[in-house]
Amino acid sequence: MTQHSNTACIRGARWKMWPLKVFAIIYLTAVCAAQDDVYVTHTSDIQPVTSSLLATVYDPPTPTLKLLTGRPDVFESEVLEFSCEVSGSDWTFTWYRNGVKLVKEGPSFKVPSVTQTDRGQYTCKAHLKSRGVSSGPSNTADVEVYTTKPKPTVTGSPSFAPMYPEESVLLTCTVSVSSGWDYVWFHNGKEIQAANSDTYRIAPIVHSSSGEYRCKAKRGEGPFYSEESDAYSLQVSDPPTPTLKLLTGRPDVFESEVLEFSCEVSGSDWTFTWYRNGVKLVKEGPSFKVPSVTQTDRGQYTCKAHLKSRGVSSGPSNTADVEVYTTKPKPTVTVSPSFAPMYPEESVLLTCTVSVSSGWDYVWFHNGKEIQAANSDTYRIAPIVHSSSGEYRCKAKRGEGPFYSEESDAYSLQVSDPPTPTLKLLTGRPDVFESEVLQFSCEVSGSDWTFTWYRNGVKLVKEEPSFKVPSVTQTDQGQYTCKAHLKSRGVSSGPSNTADVEVYTTKPKPTVTGSPSFAPMYPEESVLLTCTVSVSSGWDYVWFHNEKEIQAANSDTYRIAPIVHSSSGEYRCKAKRGEGPFYSEESDAYSLQVSDPPTPILKQLTGWPDMFENEMAAFSCEVNSSEWTFTWYRDQNRLQTDSVLTLDKRGLTLNITSVAQTHQGLYVCKAHLTSRGVTSGYSEPFNIKVHEKIPVPTLKRNPDLNPMYVGETVTFTCNVDVSFDWNYRWYNDEGVLRDTGKTIHVHFSRSHEGNYSCKASRGVTTSTSRSEKIPLYVHEIPVPLLEPATKWLDVFPTETVKLTCRMQGSSGWIYTWYKDAEEVRVDEIVTSEKDGTTLTIRSSSSSHHGMYSCSGKLKGRSVRSNHSSNVSLHVYDSTPGVTIVQHPEASLMHTGDSVSFSCGSNVSTGWDYVWFKNDHQLVTSGNNHSISSALTTDSGLYKCQAKRGEHTVLTSNQSKSVDLKISARPQAIIILQTTWSEAFSTDSLLLKCEVADGNSWNYTWFRDGQTIDLPPAETHKVTPQDDPEQSQYICRGERDGRPSYSEKSDSYKTKNLLLKRRVLLSISGCLFFGIIAIFIGCIGLRIFRKPVADDEKPDESELFLSMTKLKDHSDVPCPLVEYISDAALKAGPKAMDENLEICSETTPLPITSQEDHAVMTNGHDAAENGSALVSFQQ
Repeated sequence: MTQHSNTACIRGARWKMWPLKVFAIIYLTAVCAAQDDVYVTHTSDIQPVTSSLLATVYDPPTPTLKLLTGRPDVFESEVLEFSCEVSGSDWTFTWYRNGVKLVKEGPSFKVPSVTQTDRGQYTCKAHLKSRGVSSGPSNTADVEVYTTKPKPTVTGSPSFAPMYPEESVLLTCTVSVSSGWDYVWFHNGKEIQAANSDTYRIAPIVHSSSGEYRCKAKRGEGPFYSEESDAYSLQVSDPPTPTLKLLTGRPDVFESEVLEFSCEVSGSDWTFTWYRNGVKLVKEGPSFKVPSVTQTDRGQYTCKAHLKSRGVSSGPSNTADVEVYTTKPKPTVTVSPSFAPMYPEESVLLTCTVSVSSGWDYVWFHNGKEIQAANSDTYRIAPIVHSSSGEYRCKAKRGEGPFYSEESDAYSLQVSDPPTPTLKLLTGRPDVFESEVLQFSCEVSGSDWTFTWYRNGVKLVKEEPSFKVPSVTQTDQGQYTCKAHLKSRGVSSGPSNTADVEVYTTKPKPTVTGSPSFAPMYPEESVLLTCTVSVSSGWDYVWFHNEKEIQAANSDTYRIAPIVHSSSGEYRCKAKRGEGPFYSEESDAYSLQVSDPPTPILKQLTGWPDMFENEMAAFSCEVNSSEWTFTWYRDQNRLQTDSVLTLDKRGLTLNITSVAQTHQGLYVCKAHLTSRGVTSGYSEPFNIKVHEKIPVPTLKRNPDLNPMYVGETVTFTCNVDVSFDWNYRWYNDEGVLRDTGKTIHVHFSRSHEGNYSCKASRGVTTSTSRSEKIPLYVHEIPVPLLEPATKWLDVFPTETVKLTCRMQGSSGWIYTWYKDAEEVRVDEIVTSEKDGTTLTIRSSSSSHHGMYSCSGKLKGRSVRSNHSSNVSLHVYDSTPGVTIVQHPEASLMHTGDSVSFSCGSNVSTGWDYVWFKNDHQLVTSGNNHSISSALTTDSGLYKCQAKRGEHTVLTSNQSKSVDLKISARPQAIIILQTTWSEAFSTDSLLLKCEVADGNSWNYTWFRDGQTIDLPPAETHKVTPQDDPEQSQYICRGERDGRPSYSEKSDSYKTKNLLLKRRVLLSISGCLFFGIIAIFIGCIGLRIFRKPVADDEKPDESELFLSMTKLKDHSDVPCPLVEYISDAALKAGPKAMDENLEICSETTPLPITSQEDHAVMTNGHDAAENGSALVSFQQ
């Protein structure tokens, strides 16, 4: 019974438990159905429980090498330090340089004083020794070590000299090598405190700012210092004070006159302001002009100068006080002296006086007509002439226009001639000897006249109307005149008539002449000698032969006949007269030469000593007189004339018209003076030789070079080695040249090419055959080709420029270089190769700017080419700057935006560009740096720098920094707006898109990656009809401002959520009615079932355990345990995924999607509101 009761109890308990089990199974089934594979891409923090553990294998982390000292390029003695970092602990590190392992081990590596051995590529590796694991190599760091300290340069902007007080200047210290420098500035050798930037601004400039500025660069530990820069000299001086000049010359003017000033200051670019009585005038400029003065223009004028480009103004200039008169002045004319009449040669001075102001020019009028070139206040008439008579007036004028005064009153001038005196010779004879008397008189009409006497134009002491010389001497000789004078007026007459007096001081000297006067005279001839005294008359004569007086010879003539050789000698004579007697000087000697007749000279006039047949020959027989006749002899036989051999009338010339062998022989001649009966002896003989053959000429060329160039000269020599006196004819091919000499010089042009030959000739009949031909080739002088060896011809200071000059297809040239058409002089900076092929400018400066050309000269020859075409070299004044531009130009960008930077220099070409972010060089090259999809880590200061060159690198100044700020793009999220309470009344889901950044957004919706063709809206409704495929939904915010769009939301997949909610609703209904049915059934059982014994009744209070009690009972199984077989437990993960999960009460239910979470949330809210739905969420 007990056993039965126990069995029944157990069975009853089991029977009573089955509704609970059924309820649990139904409920869990509904929950699992609702938690099917609906998901969003958002990952929950709650992870599902898996049935097995999966092992994951990872590669060791790669260490990161960092350069702690910040720069990969360092100088010797600087510090170099690296760190090697990897996530995790217990790691050790090894270091490598150029692939070679270093001794150092540890997370950092430091070189306290760098040397050249420390240059190279550094890497590190990490090792987990406890596990025998080693990482791969880290990133690399390439270290460059410079051997010499850099030397910075100081530049000033602006760089005016001098600078003026209150201006400012920015000094820049530039180190062309490496980066990361701090700076130290010095003024006149003293460090400037608190000046540690690469720039130092002096503002405002004062006089104490003058001096020399230098800088040094430093960095790193120690620190490391660069060399000190060269000095930058700053000159400070006060602005110059302008000078006001009155261009119109007078401070007092009349109305309508022109008034003009200039304001001058040294230097250029100055502007000027003008002031009258301290009030600024409208006019601005270096000059101020009043074209027509009025009373309002009177006052004190000043000016100031301004240098607007630099904001500098000078102090006021000197002043000019201007007075303005209202009426025109009238001049007056005065005269000095004022005699009437005036005599010619007198002078008179007219003066025109204006009593007001100054600076006048004057206009003079004579008889109403203007006197040209008379513009002074005085007009002198000197000397006065008869046409000077008349009325004189004047006017005054001045300035532009000009401005004229009134006309003066007239002054009348009368002019007449003074009388001319008469000179008389009272002693009657004008030629006298010393000790004779000489007397004159001078007469003129009128009174008050005095007289002056003149001898040879020299005034004498005597001032009387008569003049007497009682005893003549040589000093009294000359031309006498007199003049009359009116001393009271300074008037002198013209000179009187003249009287020429000759006084002989020395004895006369006679001259001897001979007739005939042949020299020499020949024996048997005769001669008549004559003695002549050229002064006075009445003379007798005495003759001398070889100093011995000839007796009985007292006439002025003496005849010698016949002449003999003893008649030779010197003949003289003397003249005498009067008592005493008076003797003249002895005459000079007359030389009489007596000699035998001359020997004639035989000369060959034409022809040659050695001749060729048919040539013509001419000879002359000459003596020193034209009166001789001649006879001719050949081989001592007198010549007889014929048709070939002829003589002229006197026999002076012998002509052989056609030489033959019979004319060969020894020729002589004799001379005959028929008029004097004289015959000479024989001349010297002349031998004539006649050749039988005519020779052929030989042709030579010098220099013998091929080719020859246009402009060169070659000399051809044509030579005939027989006889002489040849004439030559030259040929180029078959053309005859004009040259006739033995040598010709050909100055080449292209027309001179050809085959040259020559032939010789002389006379009319003798001509050789042509010589052999010599060919000559003439080339145009090539023009050199000038090419730049460097890539660009607009360069900056210190850049190297190379130019090459060469002749295409030709060698042996030496080249000369020109800049702006002047020859380039080589020095330490400008060098040229030995042959001038290459011109190198090692360090360009502004002095090398210009047009370059070259020309070539052939070595050892006079060939010089034209200049090559010009190549323009432009040298800029300073280091180039670069400009960085951001695209787009927004101050704030967002992640995902595309941003790019362009770097450019507006001068020259050939630039490479270096990019920097936060002063660290980037890998990017080229003039553009692009970020296709920005990250927040891309924020920073960006700048760039240009460089070019290979051996000598020119580096520009760094650009200004562009601050790029990248902010995270706001995230769009999708929120399910449909609640559980609405699930019973609608068949759609309402999704809302939201961007939580405080801005106003429009929203675009996407389904499966495609834009939904609807107007932008914050919400989107999904229905089963619209979305039968259970699509994924994404939204994105859009707006006009920046950012213009948001990040897309995570995808939201419906997964037939509406159907699931209705199924869940149906299951909930079934559960509700099932519970009612169970409850009713339980009641019925209790009513209609036979009651059991009390001892068999189970403890009904424990029939259904509460959830709290279930938690307290660890031995209570999961509600689904009874329904999970051992096979299911043993099944693999795949089978487990296909069935329900094994769980316990402490295992959280997985929520794999956003909508499931929404269902759970809404269910929880419903439970709190008393709904029939119960949430199992912990």
